[in-house]
Amino acid sequence: MMFSYRLVRLIESHADALAAGLEEKVQTNCLSAHFREIPVHELRERVYEIYRHLGEWLLGKNELDIEHRYREIGARRARQHIPLSEVVQAIVLTKENLWDFLKSEAVMDRAIEIMGELELLQMLEMFFDRAIYYAAVGYEDEVAQASRCGELRAV
Repeated sequence: MMFSYRLVRLIESHADALAAGLEEKVQTNCLSAHFREIPVHELRERVYEIYRHLGEWLLGKNELDIEHRYREIGARRARQHIPLSEVVQAIVLTKENLWDFLKSEAVMDRAIEIMGELELLQMLEMFFDRAIYYAAVGYEDEVAQASRCGELRAV
């Protein structure tokens, strides 16, 4: 667990650079083109918050915290008319951005470090899988509510 903790702290300490890197990936990725319509600072702030407080999200937050956060994100993206596929793509890019960083920064040369990294990777996978699911649920709830009220055009 010590190695996992060290990697989490490494990620948190590089949150600014990670957020900037993700911002660039989302802005240039053809599978997330609608995100170019969102104010740049909004995406950067949301992603920075995840990276900067990753340890808290992985170890201190429970399922309900993740559900609340990502349902809200999904609903906001629905109100912004971002297609659900692009919402999912942005979360996937967030995870891939993190993997790229870990591959470039983390050097494993002992068995205990490998176990620590596997533990961290499993926790990260579970977090991002839940994030995708709850963002989709929030998005679908927002579309259903708006369609009942006649407020949201087809996304």
